[in-house]
Amino acid sequence: MRPSTIILPILLGSLLACTSNREHPQPISAPTLEKGESFFNKNNDSAFYYFNLVATSATDSLKIAMAYTYMGIIQAYEGDHYGGQESLLKSLTYLDEHKTKDQECLMSNYHELGNICLDLKNYEAAIDYYRQALKYIKQTGDETIALNGIALTYQKKGDYDQAIDMYKSLLAKSKDKKKEYARVLSNYAKTKWLKDSTYPAGPELQRALQIRRDSNDIRGLNASYAHLSDYYSLSLPDSALYYAVRRYEIAREMNSPDDEVEALSKLITLSPANLLKPYFIRYQYLTDSIQTAKNAAKNQFALIRYEAAKSKADNLQLQKDNAQRKTQLVIQRFVLVLTILFFSAGGIVLILRSRRRRQQIEFKSRQTIQENQLKTSQKVHDVVANGLYRIMADLEYKTAVDKEELIDKIEVLYERSRDISYETPTISTIPFPDKIDNLLESFSSDHIKVLIFGNGPVLWNRINTQIQHEVEHILQELMVNMKKHSQASSVMIKFESQNDQVQILYTDNGIGIPAQVTYGNGLKNTETRIKRIGGKYRFEHPVKGVKIHISFPIA
Repeated sequence: MRPSTIILPILLGSLLACTSNREHPQPISAPTLEKGESFFNKNNDSAFYYFNLVATSATDSLKIAMAYTYMGIIQAYEGDHYGGQESLLKSLTYLDEHKTKDQECLMSNYHELGNICLDLKNYEAAIDYYRQALKYIKQTGDETIALNGIALTYQKKGDYDQAIDMYKSLLAKSKDKKKEYARVLSNYAKTKWLKDSTYPAGPELQRALQIRRDSNDIRGLNASYAHLSDYYSLSLPDSALYYAVRRYEIAREMNSPDDEVEALSKLITLSPANLLKPYFIRYQYLTDSIQTAKNAAKNQFALIRYEAAKSKADNLQLQKDNAQRKTQLVIQRFVLVLTILFFSAGGIVLILRSRRRRQQIEFKSRQTIQENQLKTSQKVHDVVANGLYRIMADLEYKTAVDKEELIDKIEVLYERSRDISYETPTISTIPFPDKIDNLLESFSSDHIKVLIFGNGPVLWNRINTQIQHEVEHILQELMVNMKKHSQASSVMIKFESQNDQVQILYTDNGIGIPAQVTYGNGLKNTETRIKRIGGKYRFEHPVKGVKIHISFPIA
């Protein structure tokens, strides 16, 4: 269950509070925040488009900040966590903590940044952002939700004592609010059980469930069924299966693909073998659909920003041309007045010469500008527009999109577009060892155990960012192939440094790779990446599974 779905109501409430608290200027023509808000949570592509227009054209700093906040929430909700993080941090640069009217928006930003960091398992940063949000909260209900986020982060982090202490305090504060009390009680019981597997959490979980049933709290029921299914998994498998089925029904009722995937994962674990097939087919369909939708959303957001930037550049040029025409008209009128006043042949001659000279200069300037614009327009069209169009065509018309092919196309487009880009690339704030851990652990599941050895800062501090980038994609390709084809239940990746070489050993216990394997695009790209960093690779074919040795020089 995504943390962002829990906190979304407080973010929406905070942003609406920002809207009501800010001073309203005289009516102007679009774009406005209200236009984007009318599409928000209904058609997020349109909402993102209008918020982006406000962010790039408004002059009021609070409006710009709110537009970026909305954009960040949309991006995070659609699965683009890093894009959402970038938009939210951009919003913070337009806000002043000393201005009362900015504080609601500051709270919203820090809340969503906390949610994103929690999704990315960056727990320390999540706690820090949640505590930053607390500084700007003025309502008790909002404070309870923020504190619940901190407690949940401690639970995910494994710091159960801290989480339990916070939940105890929250239970006392939320007794008069049934929904909030049920949420805190359910989380409290689950945390106590996670700390001590003998703790009898059943009655408290059942009590929270009953409160949620009585108040028809659909999202709360989803969480309660998940907690109860986990709790009974070992002691009462039949009960665990019952609650997993109920959670699956609720997830479908909410029309929440992410929750449905989690419910299906639990059902696959608990169900008898003769009932697994329909669950597994639905699970595969949903995971592929969700990933495709997330990739499409990221591309769509990038395209919206590109089109908006191009439109803004065209408008600026049009304004410049209009200003030049107005200036020229003023000059012409001034010259006419001088001609009428002086009526002298000498004055007329001087004016005509001066005018001719200005026209020549303006003509040459326009020529130069037009030539530069033509060159730039051709480069943008050839490199970016055509590339984006091909990607859009693939996404729109192909019934099935090859993920690896799509990634390769986007990478090629990125490399080519650098020739016409002058912005400094965004540098990731996540340490590389953490990125590798997050990447590899994302393939772990109830059926696949992923073991990682030797992945630490000492190893990677001597490796430049370009090689790190290649290594990340190499590992991702290996794990994707494992997930798709190997049928492995255990994967081990070991990193070490020997004789100025980084050694990577990949091992799994799957069905292995035939000795005369025909490489697809993904493995061919992996081979190219390894050679690009001066590396070597070697396959071993044990009795079961596969071993892959990869090495490359540290320099």
